[in-house]
Amino acid sequence: MEKHDLLHELPEFKEKIHALKVSDAHFRKLFDEYHELDHQILRIKSGIEIATDEALKELKAHLLHLKDELYAKLQA
Repeated sequence: MEKHDLLHELPEFKEKIHALKVSDAHFRKLFDEYHELDHQILRIKSGIEIATDEALKELKAHLLHLKDELYAKLQA
């Protein structure tokens, strides 16, 4: 299974991600939510957790939304 954690997806922002996690509570909250959601999707794909196709689709859409929001903060 392929990981989609933020550091893997956006390695060019590694230092900025760390800085924002420490200094921006909202960024940290979004980062943590993204991280947990990524793990949940991975558990579903691995068969550890069970979810309907529709539920998995919604989780993936939410993950993409979080990634877009985090990316916008990283570019600011």
